[in-house]
Amino acid sequence: MEENKENDRAEIYSERVRAGKRTYFFDVKATRSNDYYLTITESKRKYNDDNFFYEKHKIFLYKEDFNKFVQALNDTVNHVKDELMPEVDFDEFDKDHEQSLEAVADNGESSELQWD
Repeated sequence: MEENKENDRAEIYSERVRAGKRTYFFDVKATRSNDYYLTITESKRKYNDDNFFYEKHKIFLYKEDFNKFVQALNDTVNHVKDELMPEVDFDEFDKDHEQSLEAVADNGESSELQWD
């Protein structure tokens, strides 16, 4: 187990996106030769009896694929927005999220995600 921890790369940069029951992490890491890559992790809190755990799925994205990945993601999202759901105001989701964060702050609750 310790051996596996040594193979983990230090995070150079990290962004977190909370999305309902899921949280997405975008982490930049470095290889031994100081090349950079991106890991995208989806984390979802799951319940098992009286306990909970985090189910995680991870994608590794390497520099040679950055542009292709971003282009495909943008094309796909734009297709959904423009062709499949043009009547939806997607900006409204951002407003709902901002209001939820304000409500948490007003209640004095911590919005930090705890890792197991």
